[in-house]
Amino acid sequence: MPGAGTDSTKPWHEGGPVVILVEPQLGENVGAAARAMGNFGLSRLRLVNPREGWPNPKAVTFASGADRILEQATVFPDVRSAVSDLKFIAATTARERGMAKPVMGADAMAAELAGRLAANEDVGLLFGRERTGLYTEEVSLADAILTLPVNPAFASLNLGTAVAIVGYEWYKLASGGALPFQPPERSPLADKADLFAFFDHVEQELESAEFFRSPEKQPSTTRNIRNIFHRVGLTRQDLATLHGMITALVEGREGRAARRAKREG
Repeated sequence: MPGAGTDSTKPWHEGGPVVILVEPQLGENVGAAARAMGNFGLSRLRLVNPREGWPNPKAVTFASGADRILEQATVFPDVRSAVSDLKFIAATTARERGMAKPVMGADAMAAELAGRLAANEDVGLLFGRERTGLYTEEVSLADAILTLPVNPAFASLNLGTAVAIVGYEWYKLASGGALPFQPPERSPLADKADLFAFFDHVEQELESAEFFRSPEKQPSTTRNIRNIFHRVGLTRQDLATLHGMITALVEGREGRAARRAKREG
């Protein structure tokens, strides 16, 4: 049975840019990053000298089912070896580094990476340490800088959150923004004949209940009631439900009991 947003009967989307985590300090953050990757169709994870070693059981716990990403992750001793086979690298940072490199937001970078992948250029996203981010010399190895519009007084993001934001922009582009589901099909809109029949029903019962206490105001009150229902855009199913509600209110408990007794007798 599918869990909250998890459905093993559906295909697992893979590919996209390589995600490279440089010297991640906590296994929990590696797991959270892997979970975000799984959410947004990224499957290739590389780890550079993780502080707590690898594999890490804490990462599995925090990956929340994205185990395959962790199982296929590769470990490298340094950034150079982790990116040496890539044609284009984007370094993520919240700090200005004084380098003459293109600076892009996550949406523009997603478009850049998609174009390069389509041209058979393998690409990577470089994420730094939780406490200090990427070192300047590591950023210098990249072709471009990826940054986000964050509060300048509090720009540091959790590693998993950073991967999630960048992954979201990637998958939104790669999937064409398709949502996982749409609202259920509504019943067809009621035609005017059905709507007029409903007005007759409700107005007749309101008349019987002496709702219209002022004959002078009855026409304007009737128009107001009709306008309320006109604004809603009622479907055939809506009208059937409303007819049933009015009938039940008119009948009351005693009427329903009498009808049930008649049916059972």
